[in-house]
Amino acid sequence: MPYDRTRRRRDRGQVAIEYLGFIPILILVAMAGIQIGVIAYTAQQAGTAARAGARAASLRESASQACAQAVSGRLAGGISCPASYGDQEVTVTATVHIPSIVPGWDFGDARKTATMPLDH
Repeated sequence: MPYDRTRRRRDRGQVAIEYLGFIPILILVAMAGIQIGVIAYTAQQAGTAARAGARAASLRESASQACAQAVSGRLAGGISCPASYGDQEVTVTATVHIPSIVPGWDFGDARKTATMPLDH
């Protein structure tokens, strides 16, 4: 039985429809991968901010200003860096809000802490 052309054309159309059905899954997986990268980057930036804030606070400078300057521009607006002084050391906890690439989803905050000895 010879293979007819109309059946071959219909098969090609069916494959195109199947690909269209798979595209949303690919987009979802790509967005999840990007969001994981954003979360990791924000956590890294929070660690950098905590170290910079602790370094500045150990020299009796502004921890909040040092924290804000240590992170990238987009993340600097949602940062909090309180300093806690002890007898011989200062501890700074940087809290940076994790941005979402999907509107309406909230991933919370990334928190990192750094401790430095006080400079006397």
